[in-house]
Amino acid sequence: MKKQLYIVLIAVFCILLIDQITKIWVKTHFNYYDPPVNAIGSWFRLLYIENQGMAFGTTFGASIWAKLGLSIFRIFASIAIAYYFVKQWRKGAKTEFLLAVGLVFAGATGNLIDSMFYDFIFDYDPCIAFNHLEGSGVWSDCGIMGKQETRHTGFLLGNVVDMFQFNVEWPSWVPWYDKNGDNQIFPAIWNVADGAISVGVIMIIFRQRKYFPKENKGKAVPNTSAASTEENIAGTEE
Repeated sequence: MKKQLYIVLIAVFCILLIDQITKIWVKTHFNYYDPPVNAIGSWFRLLYIENQGMAFGTTFGASIWAKLGLSIFRIFASIAIAYYFVKQWRKGAKTEFLLAVGLVFAGATGNLIDSMFYDFIFDYDPCIAFNHLEGSGVWSDCGIMGKQETRHTGFLLGNVVDMFQFNVEWPSWVPWYDKNGDNQIFPAIWNVADGAISVGVIMIIFRQRKYFPKENKGKAVPNTSAASTEENIAGTEE
């Protein structure tokens, strides 16, 4: 039991560590206007951006309460996942399933760390494109760009740093191929935390039969037909 716990805790720690190292490295070595850099051939590249919302850049709106609500949701989600993990661990769940839950927890926590602390650790530039937020009501003077509406800043309001991108296009023979459009198979830019969440969820979806085997609650019914037949025959003979 303790071995299971140690395995998952080490995995969670490693994911959080790698996630934060890659984010800090990208923020301190890349500029937002830098072109993509090939990491593994041309199909997997690094491109520094920041997003103001959920995984893969999903947002809930421009108000400060939208961002606060999202960050608070992440906090409660992390707590709920941790509680669920402990409950399943005490019930003797499979190590693989606990690892999948741990991946989701690590991903949610990794992105939450950005929102909580990055506005205090790094300098904030309101004139960078990914800090613009139309409808926020917060205006900043950006020189030749004029005044720009920018995002709210502070605790739980920071951006999430992303950097990985698959640069793979659909082949021209697929029906939905657009000769004049973007044919990226997966255009989203993501980070280690997003990847951990995705892998954990995929594991739970595709391995749920192994994680949650159906228990046969019905008791076996003894086959009494042969015994009954013998009793009837014996009664007839008497």
